Amino acid sequence: MHNRNVPSDTELPSTEKLVKSTVAAAIVAVILLLIAVLPAEYGVDPTGIGEALGLRRMGEVKVSLAQEAAAGYVQEMSRVQQLAPSLVEPGSAPEVGRAEAILSHEMVVELAPNEGTEIKVVMEKGSKVRYKWWSNGGRANFDVHGDSQELKINYHSYSKGSEEKSEGVIEAAFDGSHGWFWRNRTSKTMAITLQTSGEYTAIKRLE
Repeated sequence: MHNRNVPSDTELPSTEKLVKSTVAAAIVAVILLLIAVLPAEYGVDPTGIGEALGLRRMGEVKVSLAQEAAAGYVQEMSRVQQLAPSLVEPGSAPEVGRAEAILSHEMVVELAPNEGTEIKVVMEKGSKVRYKWWSNGGRANFDVHGDSQELKINYHSYSKGSEEKSEGVIEAAFDGSHGWFWRNRTSKTMAITLQTSGEYTAIKRLE
């Protein structure tokens, strides 16, 4: 059986026609680039036609908005880095001119049944630390308190109770160590995760 839909050689475009079509398409693309794309997207108008059509102004506005957005991003990142360098770049130096840097940590402790542990941060009076902790194995007895060997303060209570999770802010009542004590009163091992962010110089776990 013969396929009667196959075109003859005389119906196919010649190489010369294909070349001419390709060149024509390229010329049209260049013209559109010069009079429309460059003015409308980048505010560049080599022919002057874009300005007459109002495209150049459109492109200048787009470029200006993009520059403002980029400048705003750089400014915001600089502000965040000054306020909380440890959140932007772990291990970076403390803020200049401050006794305490803005630090952030996450610690996980495992407690066997009836086992207790304590995590403290070192702060100056008036400094604040925001915290959040949670247990993966039920309610844990907790006690948020502070102490200071220098000031001979053995115990200063902030809050206590029994919860599966808790969050808040500790404002240091004096120079010293402030933090959290947990005890596992359940019959299974539990893990407690603590997240902190604030004005403290050190964090440590006490057995």
